[in-house]
Amino acid sequence: MRVNTLKRAAVAFALALPGAAIAAVVAAPAAHADGCYTWNRNLYQGRSGDDVRQLQIRVAGWAGYRDIVENDGRYGPKTAAAVKRFQQAYGLRADGVAGPQTYAKLYQLQDNDCTPVHFSYSEMDDGCGRGGWRGGPLSESQTRQNALRTMWKLEALRRGLGDKPLYVSSGFRSRACNDQVDGASDSQHLYGNAADVTSRTSSLCQVARNARNNGFSGLYGPGYPDHDDHVHVDSRRENNSDNSSNTTDWSAPNCGIGAGND
Repeated sequence: MRVNTLKRAAVAFALALPGAAIAAVVAAPAAHADGCYTWNRNLYQGRSGDDVRQLQIRVAGWAGYRDIVENDGRYGPKTAAAVKRFQQAYGLRADGVAGPQTYAKLYQLQDNDCTPVHFSYSEMDDGCGRGGWRGGPLSESQTRQNALRTMWKLEALRRGLGDKPLYVSSGFRSRACNDQVDGASDSQHLYGNAADVTSRTSSLCQVARNARNNGFSGLYGPGYPDHDDHVHVDSRRENNSDNSSNTTDWSAPNCGIGAGND
C-alpha cells in the first residue's frame, strides 16, 4: 500500500474546516489526499462531470440488489442511492450527498494508484502468472480501468462480509491465458471485468449471496459446473465490447441462487 499519510492528514484537517476555508485548503496541492484523485466540490443529484465519474467508480459496489451504477458522469438517483449505502456502511451521515465526510472516507480507502486498500493491480493480473494487461480484446488502459472498477466492487463485497479478507484466485486473462485454463471463449476475464474469489472466513455461499448487492451482473458459485471451490463475479451487463447481451446471469444452485431463486 503506497499511502501518503501526511497528505491524508492534511485533507482530514481541511475537510473539518467550514465553508470557504474548505475550498481554499482543498484546492492547494499540499491538501491532496494521495497521488490518485481529489474532489473539490460537493456532489449531488443533477451534477455531472469527471468528478462524478470518479465517484461512481468507487461506489459501484454499493449499487444494491440486482442493480448497477453506470459510470456515465451523471449524478442520478442510482448514484445517490449508492452513495447513501456507502455512507451507511461506514457510519457516515447517510444523505446521498458526496461531501467532506464521504471524500475523507474514500481517501482513507484508496491507495496512490486509485486501487482500494485491500486489493491491487497485481492481484487482479493473476490469471496465468501476472503477464500484464496485454493480449485481451481491449487496450491495456481500458482493461486496467475495468479491473479498477472490479476491485472497488470487491471492496464493497468485503465490507459487507464484515471486512474479512477475500482472495482473488483469477482476475484478468489474456486470450492465451484464457485458452490455457479452458475459459469461456468470450469470458469477462478477458476484459478485466471479472474475478474469481475465495474466503477463509466466510462460506462461498455467503460470498455469493452478498455479491448480489455489489453491482455484479455475472455470478457463478457452488453448484454451477466447475465453481464449487470459488465464486466468480463479473460486470457483463456493463460490457458493450463483448459478444453477449447486457443482462444479469446468476447461478449458484447450492446457495439457492438462480432458477428463479435469486
